[in-house]
Amino acid sequence: MLLDTTYFSKENKELILELVGKPISFFQKIKMGGIGSKRLMIQEVSQDFQNLVNRVSDINYANIEIRPAGILVMINKGLRNFTWVIPFYQLSFYNTSNVSIHAQGKFIRFRRNKNHTENKKFFQKMMSHKIEFEKDSRIDGSYDYHLTRR
Repeated sequence: MLLDTTYFSKENKELILELVGKPISFFQKIKMGGIGSKRLMIQEVSQDFQNLVNRVSDINYANIEIRPAGILVMINKGLRNFTWVIPFYQLSFYNTSNVSIHAQGKFIRFRRNKNHTENKKFFQKMMSHKIEFEKDSRIDGSYDYHLTRR
């Protein structure tokens, strides 16, 4: 689900909490060694996201944040911010010649460059969280296990 998060909105905050959970606590962030990616260069996006990227030869950037039950992909376009909310059970991650994230019939493909090598550890951390979430979800039988457990 794509949200315009340029300005604070109670509805957006509640929706994000419902789909991917609360932000990870400060001490947990330190323990995990961070929960956010470094800046990623967007190479290509699906048709649904074409209006989010600059049409001229400008470089488009995104960041990813890990939440207890999913990720937030934050895209900047000029002075506006958009957040793609992806629960782990919808997330598909491909690490081929490019890195791409697919969910909800949409995708974002990132360039492999210096930033990608800096984000390798982050991608591994993100996928280990996804695996842990899915393992816990199978035990509990529901995908909102992490949200109701705390």
